Amino acid sequence: MTATETDTDITEDLIRELLREQHPDLVGRPLKLGALGWDNQVWRLGDDLAVRLPWATPSADALLRKEHAWLPLLAPHLPLQVPVPQRLGEPSERFPRPWLVTTWVPGEPADRAPATRAAEAAVTLAAFLTALHRPAPDEAPAGRDRGGPLTGTAEHFSQALASAAERGLIRDPDAVRAVWEDAAAAPEWAGPRLWLHGDLHPANILTANGAFSGVIDFGDLFAGDPACDLAAAWILLPEGAVDRFHAAYRPSPDTASLRRARGWAVLRALAGVHGRPGGKPTWGPPAHAALRRLTASVHQ
Repeated sequence: MTATETDTDITEDLIRELLREQHPDLVGRPLKLGALGWDNQVWRLGDDLAVRLPWATPSADALLRKEHAWLPLLAPHLPLQVPVPQRLGEPSERFPRPWLVTTWVPGEPADRAPATRAAEAAVTLAAFLTALHRPAPDEAPAGRDRGGPLTGTAEHFSQALASAAERGLIRDPDAVRAVWEDAAAAPEWAGPRLWLHGDLHPANILTANGAFSGVIDFGDLFAGDPACDLAAAWILLPEGAVDRFHAAYRPSPDTASLRRARGWAVLRALAGVHGRPGGKPTWGPPAHAALRRLTASVHQ
């Protein structure tokens, strides 16, 4: 058992027992493993539902409860499918952690099936973030290390960059540092705290027929600076589509926001090239592509 696994083995029999105890009307549905995520296992429940159970760090419990509290309020306004919580499973003697029943979102993760229809992908991503990025109430959660001033990530950035350079994972560390330092020097966000997904990497975006079809894993949902989410354009979109995304997003991002977004994109890309503990080889190619795009202007 690794340091990130739960003490309870998650099996089909366990899930059926949990459903029988707390949501017996769902127990007869077909059940099969859908995905093993960083924080949760996802099991498909019939054609239209899924069961998500935490199997990693203890913080996953609070993230599930946060999704249950907030995502149903946001989902009706979003133009892409998202896993809307339907039932909350409470900790029990059999499984001492909360768990969720959500809607099932079809599609393939973009790290395995990247978007190929560039213009459509750019407009779709812009429409989704335009709809999500609305002022959040005062009681909305804050980000753990995202959504605030980029300068707060200085130590993390330096460590990630040094490690990537030492391992030969990036070709031009100085250019990467130049992008991040310019972003950190940009004026801070002065607008209202906006709702953010907070974790828009390729494994959390689904595609179908070359276009984006859904967004999953809202465990990091919080309010803050939209630049954190705008960074996704460099990581998710095909070559040549970033400018189209910026043109379609509303309100049009100002220069300072785009500078900050580039810094957040560098941080996301460094995490991808490292493949952080629990990461996947499929995270590397989009991360390397993002770093090439982000540093291209440094050499011009």
